[in-house]
Amino acid sequence: MDDLDRRLVGLLRNDGRMPISSIASRLSVSRATAQNRLDRLVKRGDILGFTVKLKGEQAGGVRAITLIEEQAKDVKKVINALRQIPEARAVYTANGRWDLMVEMAAADLGALDNALTLIRSIDRVVSTETIVLLTAHK
Repeated sequence: MDDLDRRLVGLLRNDGRMPISSIASRLSVSRATAQNRLDRLVKRGDILGFTVKLKGEQAGGVRAITLIEEQAKDVKKVINALRQIPEARAVYTANGRWDLMVEMAAADLGALDNALTLIRSIDRVVSTETIVLLTAHK
């Protein structure tokens, strides 16, 4: 998956019903390019399907919380960059030592590691701390 594919998946994670014309516009590519990329991701099995997420459901694979300290005057730029990372399921502003908290979900530790590398490469991200979630206790 290249950067364009990752951004496309990120958009679909936020809104799985986003029209292909809107996806193309947000990615600054033609509608045909966006459609071809989506079709290729489905055909290759990178995208297994489109589904409904219900409140309280948990994704499989590896889940983690990433805490981020940033030095941006406009935190929206960092948040927008985080939204392009498919493994970043939700982004929250926070108080205290950390400025942002990101709910992460990845297929495996390698995918999580790649996503964390992307997060650390975002301009104005100063430091991160990641907590891998193990067993849920209700």
